[in-house]
Amino acid sequence: DIIRTIRDPEKPNTLEELEVVTENCVEVQEIGEEEYLVVIRFTPTVPHCSLATLIGLCLRIKLQRCLPFRHKLEIYISEGTHSTEEDINKQINDKERVAAAMENPNLREIVEQCVTEPD
Repeated sequence: DIIRTIRDPEKPNTLEELEVVTENCVEVQEIGEEEYLVVIRFTPTVPHCSLATLIGLCLRIKLQRCLPFRHKLEIYISEGTHSTEEDINKQINDKERVAAAMENPNLREIVEQCVTEPD
């Protein structure tokens, strides 16, 4: 429910409406006392989607802000659905790269527009 309302950076639709994320793409496993591993596998709309990294960043930021429990978060592009999935997976799961991206005012503004709940 947390990620279903994230909007696509280019289109007026949500990631759920575009089937970039579905309920089946989310796995939650208990890894410790009141600590969970959350794994998201998303599917870009096209195999060369230039915004796949940005979509992964939006997923990460929204979940970091909204999950009500301690968690480890792993976000991946669904296998075989993007031409540079390995590179993008590394980027969106690297804490330093995520922090650096969120320091960029332009990127931060786009992420905020995508993750802000509609009124």
